Amino acid sequence: MKQGFIKVAALTPKIKVADPVYNTGVICEKLQEAYGQQAKVIVFPELCITGYTCGDLFLQEALLSGAKEALKEIALATKGQDALVFVGLPMEKDGRLYNVAAALQNGNVLGFVPKYYLPTYGEFYEGRHFTKGNREVDDYYFDGVPVPFGMNQFFACFNVRGLVVACELCEDLWVANPPSTTHALMGATVIVNLSASNETVTKDEYRKQLVSSTSARLLSAYIYASAGEGESTQDLVFGGHNMIAENGSVLAESKRFLGESVYSEIDVDKLLGERRKMGTFGEMPNESYVLVNFALDLAETKLTRTFATTPFVPQNEAKRMKRCEEILSIQAYGLKKRYEHTGAKTAVIGISGGLDSTLALLVTVRAFDMLGLPRKNIYAITMPCFGTTDRTYDNACRLSNILGATLKEIDIKESVQRHFLDIEHDINVHDVTYENGQARERTQILMDLSNQVNGLVIGTGDMSELALGWATYNGDHMSMYGVNAGVPKTLVRHLVRYFADTCNDRELSAVLMDVLDTPVSPELLPPKDGVIAQKTEDLVGPYELHDFYLYYVLRFGFSPRKVYRLALEAFDGQYDRETILKWLKTFYRRFFAQQFKRSCLPDGPKVGSVAVSPRGDLRMPSDASNALWMKELEEIQ
Repeated sequence: MKQGFIKVAALTPKIKVADPVYNTGVICEKLQEAYGQQAKVIVFPELCITGYTCGDLFLQEALLSGAKEALKEIALATKGQDALVFVGLPMEKDGRLYNVAAALQNGNVLGFVPKYYLPTYGEFYEGRHFTKGNREVDDYYFDGVPVPFGMNQFFACFNVRGLVVACELCEDLWVANPPSTTHALMGATVIVNLSASNETVTKDEYRKQLVSSTSARLLSAYIYASAGEGESTQDLVFGGHNMIAENGSVLAESKRFLGESVYSEIDVDKLLGERRKMGTFGEMPNESYVLVNFALDLAETKLTRTFATTPFVPQNEAKRMKRCEEILSIQAYGLKKRYEHTGAKTAVIGISGGLDSTLALLVTVRAFDMLGLPRKNIYAITMPCFGTTDRTYDNACRLSNILGATLKEIDIKESVQRHFLDIEHDINVHDVTYENGQARERTQILMDLSNQVNGLVIGTGDMSELALGWATYNGDHMSMYGVNAGVPKTLVRHLVRYFADTCNDRELSAVLMDVLDTPVSPELLPPKDGVIAQKTEDLVGPYELHDFYLYYVLRFGFSPRKVYRLALEAFDGQYDRETILKWLKTFYRRFFAQQFKRSCLPDGPKVGSVAVSPRGDLRMPSDASNALWMKELEEIQ
């Protein structure tokens, strides 16, 4: 449960209809299984103690008394166990019969939550037997002990921040205004649903959509346990469709008709972060709730869910291809609008033969095609200097010519040398002055050329570089529109590869593939034996690590310790602990120190859920201290 991870379970026992004694046994067996999996929130189906399909047997005293005795035994089976358990049963109160969920923990019955919406259409006739549940909470004396009874109650773990559980039953999810909406707005982060949803053709697809979309809309976790084998098949079949969802993502789902249990870890910290971030989550309704407290042991949850090493890049190929096309369209449409607004007809781009300038040129070509402007109006400027290699130079020239841009070469060695003389810098001292002098000279040329041709300078820097401050201030940091500003480096690679795979031009594809195979480098230091001498990732660290850190730091606001833990899980076998921690420290140091560069970024389109624009997603002071974050990193062993 450290860093907000809670192991949860949705279980479907194979019951016998109207046999609470037998059902108690199989429920307790499932409980032992869940305890063995270290599940902390355990959910069983609706009316599982008796079976959902008892029909008029629900009106029999013997069945109701047997269900109460069964609940006592099941509650006893939770004694000494570290879990919150929900089971369903019929219960008589004040002369009326209710379909309820009982919450159990450590041998105690914590509360009863009645079903609010009773279906009486199609194959359902619950209104024949049950009474609609009450929202307000009163006491029900169970075995001589007062127990809260009502829909408006939370089960809150007072020693696990943010773990607040609320309950609804089956049909409650399917209606226009589910109880879970109020539950979430009032503070519940986890919704459990005890269900008995029968199977008809394609119903499982709609059910999954409901669970997924509800968890997304409510910024919550949703644990759904449904009736399965053992229910009467007189007229209906139940498939045991169990699901665990979190903020729109289905983390675990059972195969129907197999009685599968599902387990996963929900991330309560992530849900709290999302609600903190989304100011329009909703006003609290005018409802009163009863808070029922419980405690769990604070142990580290063993993670079974996986974390992609490239969170910005979909793992599924079809989704990845669709994502790439969408992002290229966003970039090109953003640039198209800027041209329509300014009336400019030409573009100036510095082409290095590297990934970022390649993507910027491809996007500009697409925008010009949309505008009906000739590609020759795109001025691709190659500016070789001390660090330029034949490979990158050749790729820059070939790419520009194949795409139909106007290629212009300006060798900047003499002007940079002249500049070094002016400022009395020794050209043999290859320090930051040596490197940045070249970058600023290139930017000056691009800006002045754009004035000559009445055009715009198209920025090439990507979001990963901006996050790390890996840009020369007032050098490649500056442009008139930064088309790559919202694209992290790991995604730049896939966008270029997507273009290579779909362009239907073998020559262009070959050049793009060679660009992809070229080490990332600013090429500001002289080559060694004609080969790139300066590799960016040797200096600032692997971009796949930095993009991973960037995603979890900005998207969810996770603490350094949690980001480190997730990185250990994601990159297990790829990077050791020391390497991950080393570059995480580098990320935080650079991220805080380089905000002043991001505070004056050129315009550029946001393409995903993370961005660093000072006008949008990241309104951060340039002189904020990183002391809290670095202290936590230093404490990691």
